[in-house]
Amino acid sequence: MIADSPQRTRVLIASLPDALRKLHPRDQVRNPVMFVAWVGSLLVTVFAIADPDVFTVAVAAWLWATVLFANLAEAVAEGRGKAQADSLRRTRNDAVARRLTAAGGEERVPGAQLRVGDLVVVEAGEVVPGDGDVVEGIATVDESVITGESAPVVREAGGDRSAVTGGTTVLSDRIVVRVTTRPGETFVDRMIALVEGARRQKTPNEVALTILLSTLTIIFLLAVVALQPFAIYSGGEQSVIVLTALLVCLIPTTIGALLSAIGIAGVDRLVRRNVLATSGKAVEAAGDVDTLLLDKTGTITWGNRRATELIPVEGVDERTLAEAALLSSLADGTPEGRSVVELCVERYGLSAEATAHEKTGEFVPFSAQTRMSGVDLGDRRVRKGAASAFELGDVTRRIVAGIGQDGGTPLVVAENDVVLEIGKQLLITRGALTTFSVANDLAKYFAILPAMFAAIHPQLGRLNVMQLTTPQSAILSAVIFNALVIVALIPLALRGVRYRPSGASALLRRNLLVYGLGGVVTPFAGIWLIDLLVRLVPGIG
Repeated sequence: MIADSPQRTRVLIASLPDALRKLHPRDQVRNPVMFVAWVGSLLVTVFAIADPDVFTVAVAAWLWATVLFANLAEAVAEGRGKAQADSLRRTRNDAVARRLTAAGGEERVPGAQLRVGDLVVVEAGEVVPGDGDVVEGIATVDESVITGESAPVVREAGGDRSAVTGGTTVLSDRIVVRVTTRPGETFVDRMIALVEGARRQKTPNEVALTILLSTLTIIFLLAVVALQPFAIYSGGEQSVIVLTALLVCLIPTTIGALLSAIGIAGVDRLVRRNVLATSGKAVEAAGDVDTLLLDKTGTITWGNRRATELIPVEGVDERTLAEAALLSSLADGTPEGRSVVELCVERYGLSAEATAHEKTGEFVPFSAQTRMSGVDLGDRRVRKGAASAFELGDVTRRIVAGIGQDGGTPLVVAENDVVLEIGKQLLITRGALTTFSVANDLAKYFAILPAMFAAIHPQLGRLNVMQLTTPQSAILSAVIFNALVIVALIPLALRGVRYRPSGASALLRRNLLVYGLGGVVTPFAGIWLIDLLVRLVPGIG
């Protein structure tokens, strides 16, 4: 998320060169809605050059601004992904290795020159130059830049804690690392490839929405073309400039401009949470799953550790948590897993046998590798395991920390995970901005149609509810608003519409109220305010 106005301005300015490069027709043709706006801008520009006047030049300029702002939204989203990849590259390229020579000395070489089998020395404060195994010494390592884990981890020679990742930082002591991967094949290199490769793949939902927007564009194009014969018949022939302005204002340029940015930003938000998605389709598939985050807590040790209490996260019913905990423990043969089943049966009156028969699905047994057990019931996935195996929210993290401080061992029960929240957020953002974009058309009708036909049909003047000054100012105000609203919504497209776990009907009501009604009301106010300024321009007001 772009945190503040100065930073947002800097990001927009830095993305302008990329936005200008995207004006090439090769890039524009990939987005049918904005390609129509691009052709309209080109057409009006030709008329402005042939017969320049204030109104025509202003309309041409703001139509180009509409296309440019659409490119800017995509460039900003791509720029955030490039920043993530560049940050990872710096951890790879800036590392200088202290390679051991055959004579027992050291030589400093760039990390990119290391080969499999090389031995390198890494001491406190130094960056591990490449993936490898510790063959000598023990040290604490900060892996937060790679894994997001804030707590340092111990890496030592021998055993299952010997692997180190290039780009991580040694915090204490001294270790000798044997390089195990070639340059270009390290964990960081694979992360960079995933971050950059996941961005431009259109998802099925995005393709479907593009088809819908293209269909709406064709319908509006036919409607605008059909207006001219009626206008000629009525004795009020309209100029190509006015018809083009009407078309660009009516087609869904808002969502058309932001659609690509929404998808790119969705994958980027996962990267910021240290989750890599190989494609936007994977994120969307997760978003189609119903989501519920649950939490179950601590144990105390009587011989073997036993479950003693279930603590739900706010908004989750305790019995629902108990059912999920029971489901996720049926395939867990460890003492802890059996104690969870006993707790759910004894305290909440649930039946393990009945649950096993009723919930026919694929049970996932506990393993040391995954550190979790659970069950897959169609699209529903329930897991229970160590807190470190899950992506935890702030509330859950505080509960887990409190249990640990009291001497307990917290476990977490979750349906799906945080990735699904972003997947749903991606889908909701597209739907909300599509609703807003289509709802905008109502105000534009009230602005442009009276301006076009009030002279030949005076009764249409009643539709000028905003009391816009002149036909030229009304049309230009609508075009300007159409361009500016894209810029105003770029932060929302990148951040995503706020998602609160609730029923589909509640989400629909809220988004219709905010983005449907808001999409109707906002343009009336915006166009009216812009008209107050446009009327001051000589030749228009």
